[in-house]
Amino acid sequence: MKVIKDGMVSELLRYVEIPKMFHAKQTFPREHIKPEEIPDVVFKEMAKDEFSSLINPGMNIAITAGSRGIRNVDIITKAIVDFVKEKGAKPFIVPAMGSHGGATAMGQLEVLKSYNITEESMSCPIKSSMEVVKLGVSERGKDVFMDKNAYESDGIIISCRLKPHNAFRGKVESGPCKMMTVGLGKQKGASLVHSDGMNVIAENIPTMAKVVIEKAPILFAIPCIENAYDETAKIEGILAKDILEREAELLKYAFSNMPKLIVEESDVLIVDEIGKNYSGTGVDPNITGTFSTKYASGGLKVQRTCFLNLSSASHGNALGTGLASAITKKIFDQMDIEKMYPNCISSTVLESARIPCVVSTDKEAVQICIRTCTGIEDKSKIRIVRIANSLHIDRIMLSESYYEEVISGKYLGIEAIDAPQELKFDKEGNIITKTRI
Repeated sequence: MKVIKDGMVSELLRYVEIPKMFHAKQTFPREHIKPEEIPDVVFKEMAKDEFSSLINPGMNIAITAGSRGIRNVDIITKAIVDFVKEKGAKPFIVPAMGSHGGATAMGQLEVLKSYNITEESMSCPIKSSMEVVKLGVSERGKDVFMDKNAYESDGIIISCRLKPHNAFRGKVESGPCKMMTVGLGKQKGASLVHSDGMNVIAENIPTMAKVVIEKAPILFAIPCIENAYDETAKIEGILAKDILEREAELLKYAFSNMPKLIVEESDVLIVDEIGKNYSGTGVDPNITGTFSTKYASGGLKVQRTCFLNLSSASHGNALGTGLASAITKKIFDQMDIEKMYPNCISSTVLESARIPCVVSTDKEAVQICIRTCTGIEDKSKIRIVRIANSLHIDRIMLSESYYEEVISGKYLGIEAIDAPQELKFDKEGNIITKTRI
């Protein structure tokens, strides 16, 4: 694709004014576990007799590690490994990430390495393979597969994050059941879970999870739940027989701890950085409102959205760009189709991988969104929200049109940090005003 700086597109956008913006602080409930406390919390949970008694000396124990950007995932995983060792068993880690990492064994190791999960840092083997075994057939007629290394172990511990999904709603969404069926199902299993579409996945995951629990050596799950500040808030063990019921209960708790953009409505949303370490779709649509399917809703109500940068942790997987109105050439040039497409082919959701308008600079990405917003008589009063990413929204920027409302207390939980001022850009058109101060 030819993207020309100072071409006709640049000329059409040159005189689009960007309003002054101010920094704001959003405040949410903050129950959390300090990183240095996590190993003790994990040990105390796993030391409970119902979990501890399942791990015996000499057992080969598989521990899952996924592809999401989970806060403290290396600390949590290492604590589980260390407890298993203390019990005299032999732990190993299995990448449980479906088709992520380009649906290759090496690609999945690369993803784990970016989270500081390596054989050296964890002091145990990592067995990465795309080979699976068939466990059985669900009550909906779906074949159920599992990573061969995990299946052949003496026991599996499901370590993951439990949170609302970004494309569907159900009794269980993103958590242990999804990790067992999609994550441990590798590319083949992930494809089958998603094969009926996002309108049915809420039925496929629990019915297929039942087969996993019945046929595979699942010992227990130990999911973490994060608060609105992307901090570890809760870690809880769940016996295999209780996973379906307890996960549904904990999902309600996870929903209650989610952050949000308190203003609720805007004309333009600017996202500084997207990536798989923030959400499966680059940004969490539960925050941004940019859903890839019609089977989930919520988040910010907004006309136009632009994405400016792709995180290095994404390794070229720019899945989610299709949810934006505009992206920068920087993102486009970093796209690795071999990393992106296996994911969306497996999920059957192509919207996330589509290419939106591509412009040459950050400034033009903002300007094209402003220029194409409709129903606004005075563009100088356009409402803009800017976030660093969809995980860290305790500090944001808002356009001047929100300022009087914020300082008058209209939005409970938002506080203005400074007064509105012009956004600063470098000579290449990149924003240099930081979102978080």
